[in-house]
Amino acid sequence: MDERKEESRGEQLRRALAYEKKNGYDRLQPGELEAMDAYCVGYKQFLDAGKTERECVDRTIALAEASGFRPYTRGMELNAGDKVYQVNRGKAIMLAVMGKKSLAEGVNIGAAHIDSPRLDLKQNPLYEADEMAFLKTHYYGGLRKYQWVTIPLELHGVVALKSGQVIRVSVGNGEGDPLFTIDDLLPHLGSEQSKKPLGEAIPGESLNILVGSRPLSDDEGKDRVKIAVLELLNRKYGIVEEDFISAELSAVPAFNACDIGFDRSLIGAYGHDDRVCAYAALAALLQLGTPERTAICMLADKEEIGSEGVTGMKSECFDTFMADLCAGQGVLPRACYEKSFCLSADVTAAYDPNFADVYEKRNSAFVNYGMGLCKYTGARGKSGASDASAEVVAYARRVLDEANVVWQMAELGKVDAGGGGTVAAYMAERNIDTLDAGVPVLSMHAPFETVGKLDCYMTFKGMKAVFEAV
Repeated sequence: MDERKEESRGEQLRRALAYEKKNGYDRLQPGELEAMDAYCVGYKQFLDAGKTERECVDRTIALAEASGFRPYTRGMELNAGDKVYQVNRGKAIMLAVMGKKSLAEGVNIGAAHIDSPRLDLKQNPLYEADEMAFLKTHYYGGLRKYQWVTIPLELHGVVALKSGQVIRVSVGNGEGDPLFTIDDLLPHLGSEQSKKPLGEAIPGESLNILVGSRPLSDDEGKDRVKIAVLELLNRKYGIVEEDFISAELSAVPAFNACDIGFDRSLIGAYGHDDRVCAYAALAALLQLGTPERTAICMLADKEEIGSEGVTGMKSECFDTFMADLCAGQGVLPRACYEKSFCLSADVTAAYDPNFADVYEKRNSAFVNYGMGLCKYTGARGKSGASDASAEVVAYARRVLDEANVVWQMAELGKVDAGGGGTVAAYMAERNIDTLDAGVPVLSMHAPFETVGKLDCYMTFKGMKAVFEAV
């Protein structure tokens, strides 16, 4: 006897017509849990190896060459299945897997950024105050200054000498390396500081990194601690104080990526924004065979400060790379662009019940609900947004659903609560259909951000589906 209860008309309509979001763990395909964990191991290694955009480029080159990619030179003959890359000044990189179809049919693009909020050293940074040595900083990107005091810091970057030699600097992530920190006021004396608004309690000019306190021995001159630090730097790197003028040195959190939670379902790290999407786009490209349409991965710099400069998404470097590829097939770049599709792979805010008042829950991204699609970013009245068309969103839905990708729609927060931007607007300005999509992040722009492993994996899976789309 069949004891199944017959569905009511309302239940039938609800199942057929209503949109219901489901937790991604209830939608995983067989074997995907193991694939997700394996993918996240590689992602954590990428994070630990790339704490600046330069280091991300270096790691990307190593992974790409191990997968058969070779440097692209202008005029190189390319055929379907060929894999090439081109580096822009050591801080951005473009990769391509040539497809079977002509570039006149357009390309599939995954665009992400590899810079993250940090503390850059000023050009004249080293000073001594009351027999302690410090480095002056200028914060980079939209960070909350109070989060950067009393945490361990590493120093990464380059020093360019007048001779043309470029010296790599990395202190804090090696075995036995020292770390650095920024002091804060003790609570016993902090009553006045505590009365200040959160954004004013730690002024930018007080983000000075403590780097030494031992004075130079057998010396009675001034600034003995500073001179002792300079001697150490000269001994290790061969630099003098004037060389700071042509240096790019950044202080970043001394945190390696790690699992979060008893169930290890989350990853905590510095730089999820936006290396979590950059790695997804890269890893997806590296797994491609010969796609129908040429697949492009663009990993840009300077997004956190508006995508400006020669290594940002506004730079014509991307257009030059695409023009060179198109020239090899006798195709006009604008003819390629107008038939192309770009997934602007950038993170979105994950709904946090601890701060529910700034989120609009019906339209927020949730941890473990998959890749977050964002029709528009911008602020308040969609200022600065590219606002993808309905047709573009429908196309993305179809591509992702056909590949069994777990995804969700997302907004950054309540309409009047603030906002943010991505590289989407600059790809759209090139007449390329563009949609934002990426991983929901908790504590975005903090020195230690948190993401769900399922969302990381689904973003990778979504990027691969886009690259393989016909």
